[in-house]
Amino acid sequence: MLIIKNLSVNIERKKILNNINFTFEPGRVYVLMGPNGSGKSSLASVIMGNPIYKTSARSKVKFKNEGILGLKAEERAKQGIFMSFQNPVSLTGVSIYQLMRYVMGGKIDPLAIRQQLQKYAKELSVSEELLSRSLNDNFSGGERKKMEILQAAILDPSLLIFDEIDTGVDVDSLKAIAKFINKMRDKKKIFIIITHYNRILKYIKPDKVLILVGGKLVKVGDSRLAEKIEKSGYEHLSS
Repeated sequence: MLIIKNLSVNIERKKILNNINFTFEPGRVYVLMGPNGSGKSSLASVIMGNPIYKTSARSKVKFKNEGILGLKAEERAKQGIFMSFQNPVSLTGVSIYQLMRYVMGGKIDPLAIRQQLQKYAKELSVSEELLSRSLNDNFSGGERKKMEILQAAILDPSLLIFDEIDTGVDVDSLKAIAKFINKMRDKKKIFIIITHYNRILKYIKPDKVLILVGGKLVKVGDSRLAEKIEKSGYEHLSS
């Protein structure tokens, strides 16, 4: 369970998030939506532990009944929190095989990691050639996003935050990504999907849709709320 209470966040003197309160429960998929600059990615970054964000004294974020605001990003990752990149970076000279062997640190046999990656890659229509190349080096947008999904699958975290996993991907890639995420769903995992668009929600049915506007959580609903936003925009939700 992820519990957020009285979360207010600044970057230098600029307030980014204002008094966010919400509880994310295991076994559910949540979607964060909102206009540009509304605080969606900032909220995800605060959960993950990006040090540029400064939280107020009253702010609390608890994961698995433990306060995590004092933990570094790598410590949160070890607790089972994963966040994908909006724009995944290239790692010249490092393949996803090598990265996953390093990250897993001997927890899984290297051959087992290779076999798992090959299995998941086939499901995502990722070629063996891409698995052996430098990670994300000259990859398309869809290929980069699929690599994020592959990493999440191997790491098997409890909290998965996908920041614009649907941006820059074609329809076939979107369908493959959505199908894989649906397969990953179980009663112990929390999924948070940040998106500007309703199109991924045609393939992934969220349990809750959260709308952020101006750093505030202004509305919570089901998938019908996302459909309403697509038709009417965010202006009528501002507060």
